[in-house]
Amino acid sequence: MTDIFTPLRVGALDTPNRIFMAPLTRCRAGGEHMANAMMAEYYAQRASAGLLIAEATMAIAGHSAFATEPGIYSAAHAAGWKLVTDAVHAAGGRIFLQIWHGGRACHPALNGGREPVGASALAIRGDEVHTPTGKQPYTVPRVLADDEIPGIVAGFRSAAEHARSAGFDGVEVHGANGYLLDQFLRDGTNKRSGAYGGPLENRARLLFEVIEAVCQVWGSERVGLRISPLNSYNDIIDSDPVGLAGWLAGRLNDFKLAYLHLMRGDFFGLQKGDVVTPVRSVYQGVLIGNMGYTADEANRAIADGTLDAVAFGSAFLANPDLPARIRVGAPLNAPNPASFYTPGPEGYTDYPVWPGGEPQSGR
Repeated sequence: MTDIFTPLRVGALDTPNRIFMAPLTRCRAGGEHMANAMMAEYYAQRASAGLLIAEATMAIAGHSAFATEPGIYSAAHAAGWKLVTDAVHAAGGRIFLQIWHGGRACHPALNGGREPVGASALAIRGDEVHTPTGKQPYTVPRVLADDEIPGIVAGFRSAAEHARSAGFDGVEVHGANGYLLDQFLRDGTNKRSGAYGGPLENRARLLFEVIEAVCQVWGSERVGLRISPLNSYNDIIDSDPVGLAGWLAGRLNDFKLAYLHLMRGDFFGLQKGDVVTPVRSVYQGVLIGNMGYTADEANRAIADGTLDAVAFGSAFLANPDLPARIRVGAPLNAPNPASFYTPGPEGYTDYPVWPGGEPQSGR
């Protein structure tokens, strides 16, 4: 029977198991958004994952949403990330980089006064952003003009090229959680007209252009996409998230991606529905599920063909040896939310492995 320990072909990669690590923003990058040795240790500790998907990483300079998130927009950034990929590969792992643009979730206080950009002139409501001078309200973004959009696409292409130089095994395009590509995709934040607004075909245009550009760098078999049709994080909704999910999954078949990474729910429980069923019914490639899966539920979903793999977030954050623990039924470390985004190794590289043994090799 197929289960989470059954090897899986993911595009051009063979993974030894189907226990993937979801991208998790951890805010441990150094100055100028550089990846560093501490990050290399963190990811190498978790190399027994079938696939590591590294955190949201700035594709274009000047669009920071977290102050200390990493970037991949220069050769220097590629060199920093090379520390990480070398460490992961030495530990027998495989790692994709999630490339990202924060859009309206960015803030002038994090970007030298530079105003954020978005699909429409709508600020994020109901939340504030952490800045060096304390929490501040989100600002109204400047609307990207149609003739500026090729520059965004080119920025993603350049980021993909730097990720390849850094030694990653592939890249994941971040089309989820209310960031720029998602802001164009969903009708709650895209109120524009013209080639990038209105009907779904137009709202998805930027996402498809980015995917095409990234695939030209990597080949589609080393490119993944993450989407979150239901998630209201960053004050975003769609009037028909289930319909959006099914339509998008069908169109994505044309790209023959390494995988589609589907977040199945809403962090805040505001939007409900089953997006997994319509996506699975039409999507022909590798489908990764995410959000709140236990090992038992993941096993069932993989066994019945609903999913091909499951990406675990906070469980992998707190358990560097998660596959080994699942295999032997060992208890899991509890994650400490207080240290999710704080600097330094505490709550980052100091979670213990199960005393019954070291993490299994990712080879």
